[in-house]
Amino acid sequence: MHSFNLLLLAGGLLVFVSLLAGVASARVGLPFLLVFLVAGMLVGVDGPGGVRFDNSLLSAWVGNAALAVILLEGGVSTPMKTFRTGLRPALMLATLGVVLTAAGVGAVAMLVMGVDWRFGLLLGAIVGSTDAAAVFSLLRQSGVRLSERVSATLEMESGLNDPMAVFLVLALIEVIKVNAGPADVLLLLVRQAGFGAACGLLGGMGVAWLLRRVTRNLELTAAHSGLLSMIIVSGGLVVFAGAGLLEGSGFLAVYLFGLQVRDRAEAAAHAASSALDGFAWAAQASMFLLLGLLVSPHHLLNMLWPTLAVAATLMFVARPLAVWLCLWPLRFSLGERIFIGWVGLRGAVPIVLALFPLMAQLPDSYRFFNVAFAVVLASLLMQGTTLPWVARRLGVALPPEQPAPGQGPVRGRLTLDASLPVADVFDFLKLPLPPNAGTSLCDWLTDTLARGHGAGDSVEWHGAHFEVSGMHEGRIASVKVALASPPAR
Repeated sequence: MHSFNLLLLAGGLLVFVSLLAGVASARVGLPFLLVFLVAGMLVGVDGPGGVRFDNSLLSAWVGNAALAVILLEGGVSTPMKTFRTGLRPALMLATLGVVLTAAGVGAVAMLVMGVDWRFGLLLGAIVGSTDAAAVFSLLRQSGVRLSERVSATLEMESGLNDPMAVFLVLALIEVIKVNAGPADVLLLLVRQAGFGAACGLLGGMGVAWLLRRVTRNLELTAAHSGLLSMIIVSGGLVVFAGAGLLEGSGFLAVYLFGLQVRDRAEAAAHAASSALDGFAWAAQASMFLLLGLLVSPHHLLNMLWPTLAVAATLMFVARPLAVWLCLWPLRFSLGERIFIGWVGLRGAVPIVLALFPLMAQLPDSYRFFNVAFAVVLASLLMQGTTLPWVARRLGVALPPEQPAPGQGPVRGRLTLDASLPVADVFDFLKLPLPPNAGTSLCDWLTDTLARGHGAGDSVEWHGAHFEVSGMHEGRIASVKVALASPPAR
């Protein structure tokens, strides 16, 4: 137990310090997830910690499970309206866009790394997809308000392009190892897409039906969040593993599973949202720390110039060109296309995919892992830190929501019944509707305040101060609202 306690102490301190550093870094514009990667590197073999860790199989297991949870949370948090808005452009970017990006990066990799076309395309496929964890985190962290079409396209693309990248990596590994032909590659694509989609849709419908039955006579509150989120997460992991056992795409399955649960059991999905967000953050932290621990920074320096060439090609040529070609027929503005091309953030997905050639024991595959890791660092540093500035410079950042002309915000103080419909309350107060609004004012405050709320607890929202003023049988009964300075008399 002594060794166990020491390990638990070290792990807890590492995560705790990383979280505090992440909060501080977010204030100066650095991506939160970058801190976890750097923390892992500092603990690793070349850092002050000096811990030697080279278990690529364990890293791949943890990485795949964590990505499943992140994609599940992304699917559950995507309303069907957003899905319909961003589906067409996101599908184009997640399929043709990934292939074009992989081809562009692969051509440069052949020149600067001296590899044949198969290995060049393999590296291009590894770094070709954007990362759901990075995109979801940066869009929420930056506070930039984008048009619904652009925002939906970015978030859905990052959830849908992982299956395509996995397919390309697996197909190219088969081509390299056993000289697989076009028929074998086509069969792999059909299996991955077909079984993945079937498992995700059927599993999502089944779990959504179950959630509706379980919660039929319940008035859902934040107190149910933990149980409902466990049902959704465990169901999602079953779907992910089941699709994998059938040789389908687990990533596609778990994302579609989340979308189905949100669409068919929205009340339960909303009640579970805060706990699901916690699961996703825990998955991101664990994955980035472990992947940072796995890398050896001195190997990165040995391949500095080829890595810079690949990263520059990806960020400034291959990704922007692929976005330009895919979105050109869909009437996106010039600024929107440039912005979407720049927000192609790379995160843990390329690093996890780079472990596949290692496990397949392809020659010189460790070089691909080092290049992928360095590309992720460059993407988070350059693209992640400049996202708000680029959005404003290109004119795609929307101004804060303003009330309609002649309809200024209500001012003063008032007390409201917490059972009032939240949409009607915010429409009356001329305030933008929160993303986790729920059905009633009570639902929104309960979800926002989470566990342990009581009289006197408060929430600030766009200049308005909402304070719980009365409770009844554990539920919020009345709310005091103080708005902008009261009108002059």
